Amino acid sequence: MGSDLGLRTPLYAQAIAPIFTKTEQEQLERLRLVCLQSLAVSLPNSKDCQSLLGTQPTVAGDVTVFRGALTLEQTRFNGEVTFVNTFFLQSVNAKNATFLQPTNWHESRFSRPVNFNNASFRQACNFQDSVFFDKANFKQTQFQETANFQRISFENVANFNEAQFKQLAKFGGVQWQDNADFSGVRFANQAQFTRASFNQSLSLVETTFEQAVIFREALFNRPVDLRGASILNQADFSDAIFSSASFLNVPGLTFNSNQAKILGNPGQIGQMFDIPTLQGNQNVLRNLGQNFRQQQQVADANQLEYTKQQLRLKELSKRLIGTNINSALVASLVKLGFSPTQANVIDQRRQIKAFRNSSELLSLADIDLEIYNKLSDRLVVAEPLSLGSWLLEAWLWLALSVLLLLSGYGTNFWLVFGVGGVAIAYFGLVFWLVDRARRLRPVPIIPTYYETVSVLISFSCLEFFSLLAIFQNAEQPLLTLGCILIIIVPVPVTLLTRLYQQGRYHDLINVSYFTEDGTFRQLRLLIGRLPVIPRNPTFRERYMPLLSDRHWNWLNYYDFSLNNLVRLGFNDIRLRDEHLPGIIATLAWYQWSLGVLYITLVLWTLSRTIPGLNLLIYLK
Repeated sequence: MGSDLGLRTPLYAQAIAPIFTKTEQEQLERLRLVCLQSLAVSLPNSKDCQSLLGTQPTVAGDVTVFRGALTLEQTRFNGEVTFVNTFFLQSVNAKNATFLQPTNWHESRFSRPVNFNNASFRQACNFQDSVFFDKANFKQTQFQETANFQRISFENVANFNEAQFKQLAKFGGVQWQDNADFSGVRFANQAQFTRASFNQSLSLVETTFEQAVIFREALFNRPVDLRGASILNQADFSDAIFSSASFLNVPGLTFNSNQAKILGNPGQIGQMFDIPTLQGNQNVLRNLGQNFRQQQQVADANQLEYTKQQLRLKELSKRLIGTNINSALVASLVKLGFSPTQANVIDQRRQIKAFRNSSELLSLADIDLEIYNKLSDRLVVAEPLSLGSWLLEAWLWLALSVLLLLSGYGTNFWLVFGVGGVAIAYFGLVFWLVDRARRLRPVPIIPTYYETVSVLISFSCLEFFSLLAIFQNAEQPLLTLGCILIIIVPVPVTLLTRLYQQGRYHDLINVSYFTEDGTFRQLRLLIGRLPVIPRNPTFRERYMPLLSDRHWNWLNYYDFSLNNLVRLGFNDIRLRDEHLPGIIATLAWYQWSLGVLYITLVLWTLSRTIPGLNLLIYLK
């Protein structure tokens, strides 16, 4: 049974008016719009679309029409059910219906709400190329065999909540114009969403995928909610397109990287995961990171590690400045937003028994859900911190903040490169200024015009490319730049100010403070190099003062800065050991000390960004 119960009529513009009412014609016009929209994807194959978009009547354009509501509630169908190329102008209600044989709804159009709530399809069902103009309800529906929903257009909400798919579920090429709800669904076999288009949110909350779920070339315009979902085999997001407003919300995701895989485009998929808090999601982040390391997608694994450390920093910040409900004064609770009565109730409760988590506040009669949701983000539930513990937490917060700002927690080499470039150029300029601009009176010792212009131009170029690397790779480039300036500016500026205030009155005032190894010049790695030559006459003969009258002499100051920071240079340049102001030696040792930290940061970052070395270190 099926289509033969309806009215068979041709479907093209000239034949619509005599048969259908004005309201029904408007519904058919909606189909024409859907057919026009489908042209953006591919040429429509359905007979009615070809007829509506064509100009000549064709026999193939005939369609079966149900002008009244179709009620199949609690109906049991022992034979095949066929509603091919059928237009339902009113609602279809098949709640609790049972279909024992295959059902075919191919190219059907549902103008009003469709209800298959708790229906059971014992054999294959085919809804391919159909259109649902209103709400489609497949809640708790049982699909015992293959379910074919390919190239369907859902113009309104589609609800598959708690449905069961025992065999292959085909949703390839589906157009979801409104929300799609697959919460609590269990896919026992493969689920295919290839080339599907999700224009609104997709809910997969607590959904179970026992076999592969495929989202290849799918389009996501809104968030995908995977809270509490279980991926037991494979989730494939290869070549999927994520708009700026879309992401994968994965708190509580059940995923074992040793048994399952998540696939996606390298360098993209790792940025799509969103986890609001670290608490309760450590295993999720660890398994996701290990999943991408096993696939040698280091950039994605590092992105997840960066996300994890950001969440950790957020928790540390909350513990340091948040209001601890187990130790805060009543006045502090009132200032936070609780009423005096609520604050007193909290105080009485914690004197009897300390709070273990913030949700225990809801057990108090005076605390309602509204005030809890408003203040929960600013509340801390923990043992009160002693002064020593607070200082330790503050130090951890500071160290983690610096690592995130300067290297993305060891995940971004080009950011580290930019940071080093800024420091090398800055200290090169400082050392040039210290050595070449010594005094104005009585006899000026200052650099030449050519040398000054050369240094300033080279400094500007180095800083430009370094800042470009920072602004292209840092998530918060201004904060990163501010952190760099705090590290490299105050100490040198203080030392320079003191140096020029007290003046310089020592022997060899006309000789450069910097010396170079005169035996040979080549690019060399100077791991154990110190910034000052040893106090030994042999070294004084070997290391010769820089020649200030050479046009290229200004390059040596950048070379010295490079030696100090990264232990690499074109020549071994050091400070002389005699008649050297202590302030200048202090300045050089300060940069050398920063270089030890910077080299450590570089090596750590390389170990996390080079695929082979990354796997060697992190895979267990």
